Amino acid sequence: MDFNAIFTPGLKGEKQEAVTEQNTATAWGSGNLPVYATPAMIALLEGACVAAVTELIPDGYSTVGTRVDISHTAPTPRGMTVRAVGELLEVDGRRLSFRVEVSDGAGRIGEGRHERFIVEKEKFIKKAEGKKAL
Repeated sequence: MDFNAIFTPGLKGEKQEAVTEQNTATAWGSGNLPVYATPAMIALLEGACVAAVTELIPDGYSTVGTRVDISHTAPTPRGMTVRAVGELLEVDGRRLSFRVEVSDGAGRIGEGRHERFIVEKEKFIKKAEGKKAL
């Protein structure tokens, strides 16, 4: 399948969430402060990248995250909303490369790159389930 013909660089997706006790560094165990957790930010930016391409994914296929290279440069306290935007930069066969940016009401709190691979759902799940036999 020619994924270069399906996905066009420039596609954008976004996702946002409120900072609550459940997505703080304390709750995630990634620190001990009541601010937005880096692992929560990574999940949010992955969701934004999924949103950029999900409507174009052919039946029987999905994407999986394979690489994250981000900086988390500013804290966000509970009660604020964070917003992630993912922009597709490159399509190389099954590899999708994104630029990501995360902000809160006061400005940018993180940025970086994210890669996802297009996989055949059934084949991917079968491979994962096969690990149980090892």
